[in-house]
Amino acid sequence: MFKTIKEDIRNVFTKDPAARSWFEVLTCYPGLHAIWLHRIAHYLWKKKLSWPARFLSHLSRFFTGIEIHPGATIGRRFFIDHGMGVVIGETTEIGNDCLMYQGVVLGGTTLEKKKRHPTLGNNVTIGSGAIVLGAITLGDGAKIGGGSVIVRDVPPGATAIGVPGRIVGAESPDRKEDLSHGKLPDPVAEAIRFWANEQDKLEKRIQDLEKLICQLQKELLLAKYEKDAKT
Repeated sequence: MFKTIKEDIRNVFTKDPAARSWFEVLTCYPGLHAIWLHRIAHYLWKKKLSWPARFLSHLSRFFTGIEIHPGATIGRRFFIDHGMGVVIGETTEIGNDCLMYQGVVLGGTTLEKKKRHPTLGNNVTIGSGAIVLGAITLGDGAKIGGGSVIVRDVPPGATAIGVPGRIVGAESPDRKEDLSHGKLPDPVAEAIRFWANEQDKLEKRIQDLEKLICQLQKELLLAKYEKDAKT
């Protein structure tokens, strides 16, 4: 147990450059507290002690602002940064080394008592305010942009953004955690820029044609004037 606690604390230093001391991490990181309380609640849940597990989860939500159902399965070195508003549903499965930011929802899309929440592979990063719905899979190394709504599988190493989420890029599934939102590709903006450039080209061609027509008209008028002058 102490080995796991030490690993969790070291993980905070790895994934949050704002962390300065062990004491600060122990006392000021609700995401870490929520994970520790979840492990206890999950143990109770597996022992069929559902009410104590749910009540402990409820207390954890009250103190941390993070709601994790005790039935959710979470791997090692999972980190929730600025976790207020995070919701993780009952049948969620999260792999190792995943990173999640404020306001993320891993929710279900059915009322049937079956697998209805997402499965995250290893090294998955989910940006602030993203919503992942249904029994879908985010492959190893997948990256979800902030504010996205994901309702379909995301392949390993892929980046998904938008509402609904669409795949906009791919990297190695083993890449380091990173979510530089300013560097995320935007296919809609790229399409708009493409057609704007095409429009500029068309406008220039029209201007060139207008100039040519004006020049031809002048030459025709001049030729008519010269012809009338001779007659």
